[in-house]
Amino acid sequence: MKKSVMNIVLGVAFVAISCSETKEKTTSVADAIKPAITTDTTLHDTDDPAIWVNPTDPAQSMIIGTDKDIDGALYAFDLNGKVIEERTVRGLKRPNNVDIEYGLVVGTDTIDIAVTGERFTHNMRVFALPEMKVIDNGGIPVFEGEEGVEYRDLMGVALYKRPTDGAIFAIMGRKTGPTDGTYLWQYLLEGTAEGTVKATLVRKFGEFSGVKEIEAIAVDNELGFVYYSDENVGIRKYHANPEMGNEELALFGTTDFLDDNEGISIYDAGNGKGFILVSDQQANQFKIYSREGTSVNPHQHELLKTIKVSTNESDGSEITNVLLNDTFKHGIFVAMSDNRTFQYYRVEDILGELLKK
Repeated sequence: MKKSVMNIVLGVAFVAISCSETKEKTTSVADAIKPAITTDTTLHDTDDPAIWVNPTDPAQSMIIGTDKDIDGALYAFDLNGKVIEERTVRGLKRPNNVDIEYGLVVGTDTIDIAVTGERFTHNMRVFALPEMKVIDNGGIPVFEGEEGVEYRDLMGVALYKRPTDGAIFAIMGRKTGPTDGTYLWQYLLEGTAEGTVKATLVRKFGEFSGVKEIEAIAVDNELGFVYYSDENVGIRKYHANPEMGNEELALFGTTDFLDDNEGISIYDAGNGKGFILVSDQQANQFKIYSREGTSVNPHQHELLKTIKVSTNESDGSEITNVLLNDTFKHGIFVAMSDNRTFQYYRVEDILGELLKK
């Protein structure tokens, strides 16, 4: 969750940072921010959203959200929160997370894609936007050769588009995995002459504490970093480009959360600046960190603000800075809530005074 296309930020190895070193501001429960729109309910259990910005008419953009169940789905919602039934994909085997990327060459076409993972089939699923057409031949096996319990049960996914050559990668996570620095696997996605997509494993990376699990993953395309939540431990940061190596760049948010650190989304404020938003899941709030770090250390992400929201037990979230319509003039922040909905917030309501800096 995260991207930079037309200034789009969709929305997961450092030095630990203490809250005492920051100038954090916190909203109270009474001041919990209310969403502008709440979507229609799904059948089972919402988990993670992604934002597709329509390049020709942003008002026709969509929110793609997972409904995680053995009879799960990728729901398509319009900006009024209504289900777009003809673009909703049903019958998926527990899709947890979803992400979107722009400009994959497939055959003679250049298309946008949505990618999710089916936990119970161990397959990556790829769909062409906006129609949500299947282009993966029914599924691409991932984490092949892994034999540990739940080592192939898919959870997190984030897409990265390398600015230098336009190559698109999928970074996949699973329910659990090893603690030897290979928790995440990264695949190069390429179109075929037949109009489908293939995936080639290019990297295994990512430290895991072994404490709980890793689900939320987000990529900052412009700056070239991937972030993920090592739940109950903190947020880890690596280079997104597999050619840049596997060194952990930062570990932050280690003392900031009530329990799980979860969904991650990245707001692009321009010129390399912006904010990293992370769900403090059990506290029903989000922590907002500096995207650019400090002048001394670009990997020192200080806690700037904590905001209470109306979403409950939020897993996944996403944000964009694009003007979409009269309701979302500064962009939209979408967060999952455990009442089987996704909630849409105005970016200015979430970021407040930070937006003006």
